[in-house]
Amino acid sequence: RGHRSMTDLVRLGGPIACLGLAVLLVARSRRDRIAGFGFAVLGTVVMAAALAPHSPWKDIAEVVVAVGIGVALAAAFRILPWLLPVAALATVPIRLGALGHQLLVPLYLVILGGVLLFAWQLLRGDERSRELRSAAWPLALYVGWTGLSLAWTGDVRGGAIEVLAFYVPFTMLALVVARLPWSDLWLRVLYVELGVMALIFAAVGFYQYDTRNVFENPKVINSNAYAAYFRVNSVFWDPSIYGRFLVIAIIPSVVLIVRGRSLRLAWAAAAAVLVTWFGLLISFSQSSFFALLVAVVGIAIVAWRWRSVVAIAVAAVVLSGVAVAQPQIRRSIVHHTHSGLNSATSGRASLVANGIRIAEAHPVFGVGVGGFKHAYAQRLHLRGKAPKVAASHDAPVTVAAETGLIGLALATWLALAVLISAFRRLDLTFRGRASLAFGLAIAAILCHSLFYNDFFEDPMTWMLFGFVALAAPTDANEKAVPS
Repeated sequence: RGHRSMTDLVRLGGPIACLGLAVLLVARSRRDRIAGFGFAVLGTVVMAAALAPHSPWKDIAEVVVAVGIGVALAAAFRILPWLLPVAALATVPIRLGALGHQLLVPLYLVILGGVLLFAWQLLRGDERSRELRSAAWPLALYVGWTGLSLAWTGDVRGGAIEVLAFYVPFTMLALVVARLPWSDLWLRVLYVELGVMALIFAAVGFYQYDTRNVFENPKVINSNAYAAYFRVNSVFWDPSIYGRFLVIAIIPSVVLIVRGRSLRLAWAAAAAVLVTWFGLLISFSQSSFFALLVAVVGIAIVAWRWRSVVAIAVAAVVLSGVAVAQPQIRRSIVHHTHSGLNSATSGRASLVANGIRIAEAHPVFGVGVGGFKHAYAQRLHLRGKAPKVAASHDAPVTVAAETGLIGLALATWLALAVLISAFRRLDLTFRGRASLAFGLAIAAILCHSLFYNDFFEDPMTWMLFGFVALAAPTDANEKAVPS
């Protein structure tokens, strides 16, 4: 009876929360936005109550403490708004146990502070709307559709945690970041913070590599014991997430080197890139290096236009020819394509192939948010409700499997809208360089998620959504800036 009650509450609260967020994102009038915000809060509370352990006094005490911290943070953010992204970035690597998972609890407190400030501003008469600009409609529809999929998901608890831990708070994170007043100074502060964090994490990685001591993750520890190389994860759970963070930190430095105006700053940025790159190297994360390659190719195309395209094409042809000329590689391609690809990708090719089959079996609606592992286990007759071997490693395939072609189309629209907005103006102004860095970082995360998933589960993705909208010129700016 208790499980059924939880299921009913989740199927009720999830759609209410996500549809409320959708209204909040696209509504124009303050009254409609207040209504959308109210429904988002109501649905979130219902889901949280359904998932909470049966210890009401402890739950009440934790809520009181969280609200108290949130109020204090809201007061600080009202005085200094840019403290919000500074605090959010600082808490991105920190995960604590909650609801049986390692979740971003400190980041949620920062977001709560931003949400309370947003609610206060809205009730006080703030008339701003559509803060996420061209991404508002696709994001609203995608979040709303994802919430609705809780009605048919095969894993209600998993779907509820997905919505409650990622979609609801991170949508609000993107929204409150997009509402910040533009500041060149504070963006420089964020850049320095990101670079310093990357250097510290790389130093931790160097220590792990030197001592052969990896923190926490038993899977990485076991694989290092038998692999020919030693992978580090620094302060993160997984080496690939560590690598992704370092890639995101490298990108603005590369933009500064290529598009900046100060030779001294370019040399400092180059030194930071060099150290960070060595930290990335010992992660042995293929997906991270692919993401970095995409970002570097992107900045090369922006800086050198068609000449870079020709150079990249020639390099690709030469490397392909060298690879095919090797007998071992040619034999693998001709005779062992599937098994070789699966081995090279650590079994991810099979996961992706079966994920595509799940999407084909549920083409319109999908299996519901959070239902990938359960559907995968059923398809391959694996034991347990959601075995670890069934974890998805490809974001588009996961989206298609869980939310169907409708969800995939909306996610594609969202990604295109954000990238087009980021790359719309590529001038040499500070805003133009910042927008380029934001767009390249999103492209890098998107490419990384082709091999590791976690596109919508990464808070950096949503912060970048907000920053892209913040950097997009308003109508007044469009008139003020000569063409």
